[in-house]
Amino acid sequence: MPVILPNETDIYALTDSRLSLGRPLETVVSALLGAGVRIIQYREKKLKGGEMLEQCRLMRRLTREAGACFIVDDHIDLAMLAEADGVHIGQEDIPLPDVRALVGGKMCIGLSTHCPEQAKEAVRLGADYLGVGPIFATQTKEDVTAPVGYAYLDWVAANISTPFVAIGGIKEHNIAEVAAHGAKCCALVSELVGAEDIAGKVAAVRRAMHQAD
Repeated sequence: MPVILPNETDIYALTDSRLSLGRPLETVVSALLGAGVRIIQYREKKLKGGEMLEQCRLMRRLTREAGACFIVDDHIDLAMLAEADGVHIGQEDIPLPDVRALVGGKMCIGLSTHCPEQAKEAVRLGADYLGVGPIFATQTKEDVTAPVGYAYLDWVAANISTPFVAIGGIKEHNIAEVAAHGAKCCALVSELVGAEDIAGKVAAVRRAMHQAD
């Protein structure tokens, strides 16, 4: 199955067990997939390695059955062991060329970027897609970079042909404006996994994102 990149879909969901209202990962991921989300990233910061691997293997099964793309945040070893479609890394993680040497050419690599220089370098290094943000302040990640606002998003939309996903504090009430600044795909965490009705929230977010189409 071909890897789905952010230029091929509109919503990129991330997991976070702390925000999921106590629901099991399988319940949350199944709801996201049932609502038509086609890229889901596994992002957990506080769990032990063995538990994370078990969860990644569960997500691999669910996403494969749904024909969706499964990305693992940071943990290259988990991505490889679970046969994920891709891994997402940050500016201070293992350098992209070294990640590529480990995962090979079949797995996609996403790289978080916060300024034009980082975006140009990510493209030069062969990133399959870029993370662009944080657009707004976010509390879902520790040691987060200061918000970049719309100026950087505007620059990427105008100058970068590599697929990208906007991330950071994006919610139903602001996603239309983010889309208006050139984001064709937006990443959401708490807005989706923290919703009482995940399927209903995905539909509402999608309607808001496409209201200007």
